[in-house]
Amino acid sequence: MKTYPMFLCCTLALLLTACSEPRVPRALSGGGAPLLTGQPATAQPLIGTAIPQHPRMAANGNSYMHADAYSSDAHPGPGPLGRNLESISRSGSRYPGGSCPIVTVDRSGLLIVLCADVFSFELQLLEPRTLNLLARYPLPSRPSTFHALITLDPDKIMSDTSGAYFYLDEQDRIVYADARQRIQRIGHRRNAAGAWEFHIIDEWDMSGTVPHDCIGSTNLWPKGECDPITGVMPDYDGKIWWITRRGRLGTLNPQNGTIRATQLSGEEIQNGFSVARDGVYIVSDFAMYRFFADANGMPKVGWREVYDRGSGRKVGSLSRGSGTTPTLLGEHYVTVTDNADGRINLLVYRREQAFSGQRLLCKVPLFEQNGSATDNSSIGWERSIITENNAGYRSAFAQKDWNEVVGGMMRVDIREDESGCDVIWHSSEHSPSLVAKLSLVSGLVYGYTFERRADGEIAWHLTALDFATGKTVYKAFAGIGSSFDNNWSPLTLGPDGTAYVGTFRGLVAFRDSTPSARQVSSIASGNAAPDCVYFTSRM
Repeated sequence: MKTYPMFLCCTLALLLTACSEPRVPRALSGGGAPLLTGQPATAQPLIGTAIPQHPRMAANGNSYMHADAYSSDAHPGPGPLGRNLESISRSGSRYPGGSCPIVTVDRSGLLIVLCADVFSFELQLLEPRTLNLLARYPLPSRPSTFHALITLDPDKIMSDTSGAYFYLDEQDRIVYADARQRIQRIGHRRNAAGAWEFHIIDEWDMSGTVPHDCIGSTNLWPKGECDPITGVMPDYDGKIWWITRRGRLGTLNPQNGTIRATQLSGEEIQNGFSVARDGVYIVSDFAMYRFFADANGMPKVGWREVYDRGSGRKVGSLSRGSGTTPTLLGEHYVTVTDNADGRINLLVYRREQAFSGQRLLCKVPLFEQNGSATDNSSIGWERSIITENNAGYRSAFAQKDWNEVVGGMMRVDIREDESGCDVIWHSSEHSPSLVAKLSLVSGLVYGYTFERRADGEIAWHLTALDFATGKTVYKAFAGIGSSFDNNWSPLTLGPDGTAYVGTFRGLVAFRDSTPSARQVSSIASGNAAPDCVYFTSRM
């Protein structure tokens, strides 16, 4: 039996409890005089078929880490063009870490943000222009957090994606699976005093279906299985699908609480998943799947395609196997990457259940030999797929040699005649761990890149690439040092064109400044937390 010093356990228990104390947001240190390199862009709207709006989710672009149920990472609205650009930063917590990686937006424009530090998770409600704090909702700490603390190994946190994949439903309710194996629907409202607050609407206990003998301050020596829920997503009938790291998946009927579950034998699911009218698309560390639910809600395999999972986990990946949430394109395609040794490949599959030929439409090698890995979902728009290279990136905790980060972003297009796929462009920008986004109104791909300065410091930038050519249009300075490292966080585009990037210690926002945009939003006037401090700088 492994033992830990009692004083350590008591200390950790106190620290884990302390996260309920008020936290004082502040501007991230390491910012400074902003610079814009390149030129402001002219919007080049992209013409095509709109990505279907899921009837059980909030508006496309606002509802999910990957923008929509297709995990397209293509926002229907604008992004910053670099005209009189201004930036705002905000700390996520006064404790170490303090990252605010996941941003969603309700129909009034308020930000619903998942924030995390080394001790805890919580939901925060933020005013979108000032980033002032309006409300918070503490979430239970994940087992990996406790394990990382007692082993002093932050990699245990970085390789854990449980709880990251939540969504906003069509009524702006957060649907979230917490670390106690509960799926919750959480709303936000003004109370009798006029202040904003979160409140639980529904809650379903999944512990009878999903094993949860997990390490924690009250369970130091677990003997059973611990398998936290990674993500949730609704299907078109309203059932809430869920997945776990160890290959469990199932449905929850929110009308009557009925749970149906199955498990992939010997397979893990590290990423999120995607939903269309025709099914649910999940990638394990062995294979790409299409699932559907039978009349009783039980998940059934529609089709399964094995891919090359390589010989081990790469630096720049969180697990062995595909690092990408499946991205759906139109009505016919789904794309992921594999984990092949040497160079990973972009894989495009035909989705149709009744397809009788070869389902794999194309297999395209990506990036450099022995310098190719990704753990972020690709952007998918029409027949175009954009993927970034995460090879060599570890985390904001662990990165020592920035020369290890290979960098690169590539666009690959599916041919009209379906005879294969072609590389359209290859950018050398270093966006080492971002879930990049495409603005369909601006025609720009937004990355979050770094450059090593002469003094050895790492400078971070919002970087806009031309969708058609891959050329860098402009770079907007964010800040210097690990506080501004996005550390696997996505970029989100708000309805007003603001770009939000979660960083290692908080949140950074970029927006074009206009007379109307400079006015503080009245959405939550007079209700910001009094201890919130922010700064604004111009580019």
